[in-house]
Amino acid sequence: MGVLEQVIQQLINGISLGSVYALIALGYTMVYGIIKLINFAHGEIFMIGSFVGYFFNTSFDLSSKITARWPAMEGTFSVYFIDIIATIGVAMIVCATLGMVVERLAYKPLRGAHRVAALMTAVGVSLFFQNLAIYWIGAEPKGYPRLLPSQNYNFLGATISNRQIMIVGSTILLMVLLQYIVHKTKMGKAMRAVSLDKDAARLMGINVDATISFTFAIGSALAAAGGILYSSTYGRVEPLLGLLPGLKAFVSAVLGGIGIIPGAALGGLILGISEAGVSALGYSTIRDAVAFAILIVILLIKPTGILGKNVREKV
Repeated sequence: MGVLEQVIQQLINGISLGSVYALIALGYTMVYGIIKLINFAHGEIFMIGSFVGYFFNTSFDLSSKITARWPAMEGTFSVYFIDIIATIGVAMIVCATLGMVVERLAYKPLRGAHRVAALMTAVGVSLFFQNLAIYWIGAEPKGYPRLLPSQNYNFLGATISNRQIMIVGSTILLMVLLQYIVHKTKMGKAMRAVSLDKDAARLMGINVDATISFTFAIGSALAAAGGILYSSTYGRVEPLLGLLPGLKAFVSAVLGGIGIIPGAALGGLILGISEAGVSALGYSTIRDAVAFAILIVILLIKPTGILGKNVREKV
């Protein structure tokens, strides 16, 4: 494989990984944009979404039920497509509901408190979910069912798998849907109004509490989708699955500009491509350190992130 093919290969690997970071980072940046809270429990929502998909897939075995009813569909793309949609859909619904419950029980009572109180509560919720998963499920990693049989394609001399296509395609679809919700729907307009000024939005008749809950639901649903795509690709799930990807997604959100939706997507892609490049050069053991080093360098040059803008505050 020549140099150009190797570069293309690492770009493919990086975009695939960065797409997962972007999905998780969107939840961070949306919540921060609305209530200025860093929801460190978001990585655990990613983990729970992955486990929901795992138990749904192993318990119901939807593809086997479909082929038993319609034998002619066995091995066809339609069966796998239905299985993927059902697994991701169930996980997104469960995690969206969980996100709203967490917001109402853990964060809403602290909305008027100091930011440190809310931040420490987020850390506490994160540890609670981690230990709850260890207690109920066990600490040992579990093999994750493959939602697609492995198949590789040649692309400009590089190799791209159908799972990578699934990750990137799903991420693009979800991001387009998110942009539509934010810019074209009534609730999306309410989200933008609340992010600018909660008090003014309330005076205009916007239900601020419902808008915040909806934001948590959307962010949690995206994290769940990321958990399914990540685990089905790497073939494992465990209670601490969301720890490192969650931190890297937070780095992605800050890197692109916290509170800015396109910035979260851009930051995730930059981080994923950087990690793939470092691994290709033979330094995979320090790729996590490189991710945080990139963040430090960007913040030294542009503290608000790549797409962030300086905001003056009156004191």
